[in-house]
Amino acid sequence: MRRSGTDEKKKRRDERSAYDRGLSMLARREHSQRELRARLEHGGYDDAETDEAIKRLGQQEYQDDNRFGEMILRARVSQGYGPVRVRAELRSHGLSDAAIRALLEAADADWTVLALTQLRKKYGSKPAADHAERGKRAQFLLRRGFTAATARSATRADIED
Repeated sequence: MRRSGTDEKKKRRDERSAYDRGLSMLARREHSQRELRARLEHGGYDDAETDEAIKRLGQQEYQDDNRFGEMILRARVSQGYGPVRVRAELRSHGLSDAAIRALLEAADADWTVLALTQLRKKYGSKPAADHAERGKRAQFLLRRGFTAATARSATRADIED
C-alpha cells in the first residue's frame, strides 16, 4: 500500500530535531525563549533536547529575547498601545524587568502624543464636553495601557490643533 503525501510529510516532520523545529519557527517570526520552549515541549520534545536546542539557537543568534522585545514593542506602539500594556505583554513572554525597562527607555515613543492620537481616532477632534466624558476617555486610555498621568494630561489637553 502506498503512503499518501501527508503521511510522508508527517513522518519527516516527526523525525526533525528540536533544533530544526525551533529554527523553522524562528524563520517565520521572532519567538521569546519561553514561547519557544513551550511550543517545543508541546511538540513532544523532551526537556533536555529542548534546552539544548534553545541554547544553540541563542548562541547562533537566531533567538534573542531583546530582539523579540523590540519587535513586540514596535508592533504594539504602532497599534496604539501604551507602556503599561507593552510591559505586561513582555513580562508574560519571560523578559526580565531590567530588559523591559531598557527597551521602554530606548523606545522613541512619545506616549502623550500616542495617547492623543488614540483619542482623536476614537472620539474625533471635539474636546470632551464635560467631566463625565473626560473620565470616559481617560478609562479608554487606561484600558489601552497608558499610565494614569498620561491619560490625565491627554484628556485635559485641548484635542483640537
